[in-house]
Amino acid sequence: MAKLVPELYCSSFAHSLRFYVELLGFHILYDRPEERFAYLDREGAQLMIEQPTGRTWLTGELSHPFGRGINLQIGASDVDRLYAKCRVEELPIFLPLEEKSYRRNGTFLRCRQFIVQDPDGYLLRFQQTLGMKASA
Repeated sequence: MAKLVPELYCSSFAHSLRFYVELLGFHILYDRPEERFAYLDREGAQLMIEQPTGRTWLTGELSHPFGRGINLQIGASDVDRLYAKCRVEELPIFLPLEEKSYRRNGTFLRCRQFIVQDPDGYLLRFQQTLGMKASA
């Protein structure tokens, strides 16, 4: 299990579970359907989804979009194929597929990435690393 695993509250467990598993390719590591909870994994990226049913750890009222102020970067081995599937399924693309370089110390990390919004407004940034290049 990962050492940091975000737990995302959702407004409809069934809808979110379908979104993550059927559309984005996550797998259920374990779930508690009676609690509307699932622990998911996609190529080592892990997250939990839960529809509040009783005991919750909310610091305020949930209102859409739930994920204000955060985007979750998720590594993907074939970002082009995943992006194509998101387009076919007409998922809400927040940032179209792009190639981008980010400076890390004296080098640049090259990647292809896009951002899709989940049903509750969380931003999911799928990123595939293309390699490094030296800074000019």
